[in-house]
Amino acid sequence: MSTATHGGAGGSAGGGAGTGAKAAHWRADPYTRALSAGRGPLFLRRADGWLLPLEVERWCADADAADRTVLRRCQGAVLDIGCGPGRLVAALAPHGSRCLGIDVSRAAVARTVRAGGPALCRSVFELLPDEGRWGTALLLDGNIGIGGDPRALLARVRQLLTPEGLLIAETAAADVDERVRVRVDDGRGGVGEAFPWARVGAPALLRHARAAGWTAVERWTARGRAFTALRRAAVPGPAAPGPAALPS
Repeated sequence: MSTATHGGAGGSAGGGAGTGAKAAHWRADPYTRALSAGRGPLFLRRADGWLLPLEVERWCADADAADRTVLRRCQGAVLDIGCGPGRLVAALAPHGSRCLGIDVSRAAVARTVRAGGPALCRSVFELLPDEGRWGTALLLDGNIGIGGDPRALLARVRQLLTPEGLLIAETAAADVDERVRVRVDDGRGGVGEAFPWARVGAPALLRHARAAGWTAVERWTARGRAFTALRRAAVPGPAAPGPAALPS
């Protein structure tokens, strides 16, 4: 997740807003401490006190069976946005796949590099290498929430891919479409700065994707996680397809 400001919260904390002051809280506690330890507890806390548990242990482990369903679908060069501790690029790199992880957390990038995956400390909204030439982009572990504006994020990712590019996004299990401000909370008194975030279920993703110039081509679930694959559409259209019209 990438838990950053206007630019990452999934296996990392960052495909986020920028690498300056806006992202500074991702280079310190409590996220950095959790990454260093390789375990939680860690939560996203809304202003009303609601907590979303973050799966630090899974992010810091090797790619699992659900991740591999994503990796098998990747095409061409792969950009992992909000790569976190880097399990996905670390799984791709040994097979000769051209891949890159980006994250606004220096700790996440350092851990990715130690795991054998190439990574940059960079926001998705900053200038990136090879813009317009990536074959696949990944937004897993909640990273569709980066910046708190899914439509803006989807429009930005569209700029990064080839005309035939593929985006694989993981959505919330619930039918939700919310924009919130959250803080990272370790449940023991350690709390980070507030930043914008979004939670998006599959129906909301399809609406935002259509508006941002994407067409959904496949949906599937694995180990209780929900994924949608999208292709760049020639021209954004007015209506989003319903979930029942897509393969499960």
